[in-house]
Order: sequence, then structure tokens, then C-alpha cells
Amino acid sequence: MIKRTHVWIEGPVQRDDTVTVPMIVEGPEHNRTRIWYQLPARYEPALTKSGDPFVLAMIFTVMRIPSDLHIHGEVSPSLLRNLEEFQSAWRCWRPERYTAVEITADVERERSSASSPQKALSLFSGGVDSCFTVFSHRTRQGNGRGYELQAGLMVHGFDIFLDQGDAFARAAARAKKMLDSLDVDFIPMVTNIRDLNEPWWDFHGAAPASCLMLLQEGFSGGIIPSTEPYNGLVLPWGSNPVTDWMMSNDSFQIIHHGASLTRTEKVREIAQWPEAKQYLRVCMIGKKDEVDRNCGVCQKCVRTILNFRVVGAGLPGCFEKDATDEQIARLRVMDPLQLAELQRILTFAKSASVSAPWVDALEVCILQSRLRIASKRSIKQLRKMLTHAGAFIKYASGRYKATQAAAY
Repeated sequence: MIKRTHVWIEGPVQRDDTVTVPMIVEGPEHNRTRIWYQLPARYEPALTKSGDPFVLAMIFTVMRIPSDLHIHGEVSPSLLRNLEEFQSAWRCWRPERYTAVEITADVERERSSASSPQKALSLFSGGVDSCFTVFSHRTRQGNGRGYELQAGLMVHGFDIFLDQGDAFARAAARAKKMLDSLDVDFIPMVTNIRDLNEPWWDFHGAAPASCLMLLQEGFSGGIIPSTEPYNGLVLPWGSNPVTDWMMSNDSFQIIHHGASLTRTEKVREIAQWPEAKQYLRVCMIGKKDEVDRNCGVCQKCVRTILNFRVVGAGLPGCFEKDATDEQIARLRVMDPLQLAELQRILTFAKSASVSAPWVDALEVCILQSRLRIASKRSIKQLRKMLTHAGAFIKYASGRYKATQAAAY
């Protein structure tokens, strides 16, 4: 019997100055979960009645079970068509985890486009990537694809968890100051979408796309700022230029923006934006009640300090202290993606003929990190070889005993 997951979309519930949009998910074992999105009530006219956002919220869950998905409501045929290719891509990347499933709805119907001119909103965390996306759209001629960026969406429940309300409020206040300086509307949203318990490294494209598409009555496109450049893509990765667009329908486009530039090149642009230099938030490892602040000592903080330093921008106000040469040299990096980012900074420094002790310290850090990663990889490969050798010895021993028994 084919497993099936059902989603019922409940109407918006307004209370005081907020509006909540819930959905009820019933899994194949008849277990029920309530997933919800909440935002200021003034944005209710922008909320869609379509089930498209909820399909995006559920896509990884049903592929993982695996289970067909039925939406008790209306879904765009163009989204379902695009998600067939989306599923094919992820099935190729992670065949051990995901299976292609069928998605159906009570009604399949395309919705009309939002009013002209085409307006877009961007996911906005207050980090380098999202700051670059907003700044480049608001300060350059031509915004790409004819979209006028009008709003930034900051989501409580992504990198700042739901039980960190005070930290989110502080981060949101600083993000609003940045967006206000460029005359961009700030939209805060709260959601428990991570209660679906999907691995965030896969889910961090579909989850934001779901939140963006929820507002498709007011906008024609939703922008997801890139994380890695085209020449440094590591796949599979939740948000990427290969599959992000596949989460679109014919009237609301999901746009992956900024992958033509490295992180250092993005920093060179936003270094011209005083509010970004003052309020940028990149750190994600602080104490529970301080996740809105930059600690200044973790690898991402130090890396961002070097991004600004290598383009000649100096220490931005969002960091209390500068990084020392000793800090840089002793930086412990075990993630190949993080190591690649450090290498890009070093490459930029050498191409710009930057000669300073910190560049030598960065070279030491990179060399030591490569040795640690290679050592870890070698140990992992050795264990794998020993496991295979043990299995072969066990098999050979069994064959030998069987041969001896047959001889007698």
C-alpha cells in the first residue's frame, strides 16, 4: 500500500496585531503536526490562499519517508511540474536518503500574477550574503529580471531558535535599521517549520522558499541570497543555483542571487554601506541569549574581519575587537567549505599584493587546517579499509571451514 501524507490548510487567524497561518500535517502513521507562520497583521493582504508554500515546506519530509503528498486545497500546476525536476536532482545527489514521490491537490490551478511593476522581497538575515543582495539591488541600475526589491524578510525560527525571543528582537531591530537606511520594508516572520526535523543543510533552501512564497499575493518574486560562488559550489547543499529556481511557479519566481561573486567581493560592495558595517551579524555560535551578537573569535567572525581587512575597509563597527595574528594562525578549521573561504581570502590578498604579517598567519592557518582535514580523512579511510578487510577475513574463514567440512 502506498504511503500518503495529508496537509490541511487552515485560514489565517488574526489576534491583536499579528496574523498566523497554520497547516495540519497528517503522516502515514496518522500522527498529526501543526506547522505555522506568523507575521504582522498589516501583511495579511499579501498572504496567498494557495497551498504552494506548504508543498515546499513538506517536500523533503515526504521524499525522506517516502510518502506521496496530498494538499487539501489549491496548488499551482507549474510548481508541481518544477518539483518533479527538483526531486530528480535531489534523488541523484542523495539516493540513500530521498525518493521521488507524487504530489497531488484537491484543485490544480494557476494563480494570477501580482500587480505590476514586478515587486520582490528577499530573505534577510543581516549577514554578508543578504546584505549584499539588498544593497546591490537598491544601489545599482537594473535589478535583474526586472524585479524591484521592496522588502526584506527576516525569519525567527531559522538560525535564531524560537526560545531565543529576546535575541531575535535585538537582531531584528538592527536588521530594520539597515533596511530602513535603503528605504526597504522590514518584514519579521516567526515559524516553527524546523519542527519538521529535516537536516538544515538540505532544508535551508526549501524552508525560506516556503516563507517567501507565503507572501506571493503581494510580490512577484522571492530572492534567496547565495552562500557559495559558482566556482566554489559544493553539492548537494540546501540552497543552490541549480535547484532553487525549481521551487517557483509561473507567477512567483524563486531567485538565487549573488553566486557570481565571492564573499570577499560581496564585502567590498557592502563596505560602502555604513549601516551594514555597524549592524552586520555573522556569528552563530554565541551563548543562547547572545546569538544576535558577533563573538569576534570564532572562525566565521575572524573570517569576516579578514574579508573587510583584505579589501582595505578596516575593522567594521559590528566587531568590538580586531583579530590578532596569533588568533588567525591558531584558528581551528575542520570544514572543507570554511577552509575554501579562507583560501579565497588568501588568494585575493596575493592578487592585490597585500603584504602583511596577518597574510603569513593566514597561510599558516590554512596549511595546518589542510593537514588536520587530510589526517581525519586518512583515519576515516583506514577504518573503512579495516572494516572491509575484517569482512573479507570473515568470509574467507567461512569458506575455508566449509571446504574442510566437505573434505571430511
